Amino acid sequence: MTWFDRVQAARDEGFTFFDFLTAVDLEAEGFEVVLRLWDPLRHKEILLREQVPRDAPSLPTVTDLFKGAGWHERATAEMFGIAFVGHETQRLLLSEAFDGTPLRKDFVLAARVAKRWPGAKEPGESDADLQAPSRRRLQAPGTPKDWGPQ
Repeated sequence: MTWFDRVQAARDEGFTFFDFLTAVDLEAEGFEVVLRLWDPLRHKEILLREQVPRDAPSLPTVTDLFKGAGWHERATAEMFGIAFVGHETQRLLLSEAFDGTPLRKDFVLAARVAKRWPGAKEPGESDADLQAPSRRRLQAPGTPKDWGPQ
């Protein structure tokens, strides 16, 4: 059963309220697209998940079933680089000049490279604690080892 067919079957079973659609970066395994629907009569929810490959990830659009999915598909396409076939996903959150997909785990955030991590002081430290000998500098999670000041 295809992604579109599974969403349509859920809608036909009474899950008529579209809540959200997003993705999760599974790194080597690709991406998992997650869709949450709600049945307002039975007060039940359903989560539909579909895994797509990392190279050329795409799924058919569900905007024919739920118009509210349009915004979510645009945001997911922009932030993860997942194409939704049948839906023109223009830029929504980022400027035209921005290059990249910032919610992918392999995307290096410029702020993590330019700014020392975790900063001059950690929670609980006072200015007097900074007089002590220098400690080992930590690198931000997700930053490549050879990036930024050492």
